[in-house]
Order: sequence, then C-alpha cells, then structure tokens
Amino acid sequence: MADKSQILAMPEISLGPEVRGMPVLGFGTAADPPVDAETTKQAALQAIELGYRHFDAAALYNSEQPLGEAIIEAINRGLIKSREELFITSKLWCSDAYAPDVVPAIRKTLQKLKMDYIDLYLIHWPVSSKRGIYEYPIKKEDFRPLDFQAVWAAMEECQGLGLTKAIGVSNFSSKKLADALYTANIPPAVNQVEVNPCWQQKKLIKFCKDNGVVVVAYAPLGAVGTFYGTNRVMESEVLKEIAEARGKTVAQSLQVSLRWALEQGIGVVVKSFNKDRMQHNHDIFDWELNADACKKIAEIPQGRACLGIDYTSPHGPYKTIDDIWDGDA
Repeated sequence: MADKSQILAMPEISLGPEVRGMPVLGFGTAADPPVDAETTKQAALQAIELGYRHFDAAALYNSEQPLGEAIIEAINRGLIKSREELFITSKLWCSDAYAPDVVPAIRKTLQKLKMDYIDLYLIHWPVSSKRGIYEYPIKKEDFRPLDFQAVWAAMEECQGLGLTKAIGVSNFSSKKLADALYTANIPPAVNQVEVNPCWQQKKLIKFCKDNGVVVVAYAPLGAVGTFYGTNRVMESEVLKEIAEARGKTVAQSLQVSLRWALEQGIGVVVKSFNKDRMQHNHDIFDWELNADACKKIAEIPQGRACLGIDYTSPHGPYKTIDDIWDGDA
C-alpha cells in the first residue's frame, strides 16, 4: 500500500467550491482489448492500495459496475474510509447523447457504480449515434448530428439534481469548445483529450486555460497496445535519452511522458492493469524535468494517435477530419 503521506501529497485541481479537488493523476478503466469484470475490479482495488484516488470510467467501457464493487470492497477492507475520498468521472456515450436520454443515462451509471453521485460527468464525443447501440468504433451509418445546446441543458440538469458535482466534455476542439462556452449556462469544467509529448495540444491547452476549462489528458503514453494507439511515445528516442540522463531505465522513459504532462498544468489519466506499471506511473511527484529536457520534448514531431472514429463518411455529420478537430495542434 502507498504511504499515507504520499497519498495526501498528490496535487489536486480545483473544479469549483462544490466539487472535491480532482487528483491530477487518474486511473483509467478503459481496457482494449476488453477484459472481464473481475480483472477490472481487482485492478481498481490495487490502484486504491497504491494511492490512486481519481478513477475515470464511462458507460462504453463496461467498467462502472466493477469499479463500484471495488470501491465497496476497499471501504470494507479499510483501504479508504468512504466514497468521498475518491474522485469519480464517467461519460455519456454517443448513443445516449439526446436531451431526453441524458438524465436516465447518468442514473444508470450511478446504479452500476452503486453511488448517489459522481464528481464529473462528460459528453464522451462531440457527436451522437444511433440510440441503443454501445459500440466503438461507431459504424458510419450510425452517426447522428449532436444537438449540443439541448444535450448540454440536460447535462446541466444532471448537475442541478445533484447527480454529478461537475460537468464537462471530451474530445472537443477549440472551436467546438468555444461554441459550447457561448451557449452554456454552466460552462464545461473539463475537456478530456489526447495529450502526450507526440501530440502536445498547445493551442487547445492555451485556449482552455484562457477560458477556465481544465484539460485532462488521456493516452498520455500513446494508448500503446490498443487498436487506435501508437508506439511513438514508448519508442521515442528523446524520452529515452531524458530518462537515461536521470539514471532511469528505458522502460521508465514513460514516466518522463507523464511528468511532462503534469508540468503543463493539466490532469492526466493513465491506464495499466499491471501492478508494477501502476506503481511506476504513480511515482512522478518527487522530481521535475529540467529546461533542457523540456526544450527537447517541445521539438518532438507532432501527430495524433487517437483519431479513433472515422468521421469522413457521407452518412456522418462531418465531411473531413478537420471538421471534427478544427485544426487544433
């Protein structure tokens, strides 16, 4: 188990006076290829033992129920005193991204988690898809345009009902986020997007900071091993050189990627169900990158890993990839 002082020392990001502080390092529960529920539950329990206090789930991941069971067991075992020690995020899937379906969707999430509320609820992608289908990638013929204003009003209702403490978005570009900020009564608290040394998102991070939106990075290690990820972060010679200069192994170069992300002033969600790697990912709070390392990372060639969904279908709401990403880099 992680030392208690180490757990308490983890920095947090404020999302407002009514929300528990969000620990900067989150534990991701999306498994690709998929794993059974018991594996997810045991990984979450190990993460709690190691000191993780921020957990990232989603309706699509099929991780809400095993995460909820892990939290109950962690309380019963005395690993934590109560659910209030944790920060829990979940997400609205595209097939539920219709105004009448949002509140029922979060209630289903809460039922699976066995909770009265979550800390953060996100619109998973800036699109809708055919109702009743939970799959990824989305079939081209199943895309539907997102009525953001109506869906966001329903997200605001979720917060007003106390079902979530904060609401936000995921995979929104600067342009789409600007549109959201213009129409929202409650501004999105968070935008969760891909960020890593090979896709640094400088424009988007600046836009979010300028507008009071917290960026949370997913795929900070490139989502290696998934069908949509990349090996470029893991195989980066720049990151390996920086790690070696610090006396770390080549395998620990991934810590450099995580530390770099934290030093951008953003949150980070990292996923590994391997206990040793979970510990390594957690050990990033007692050292910093020097100016030379930051300069080298800033010069890494850029390219997105997680395009994820092919939006260019004539059946979909967008004609080109740029229509969804709006040129953010």
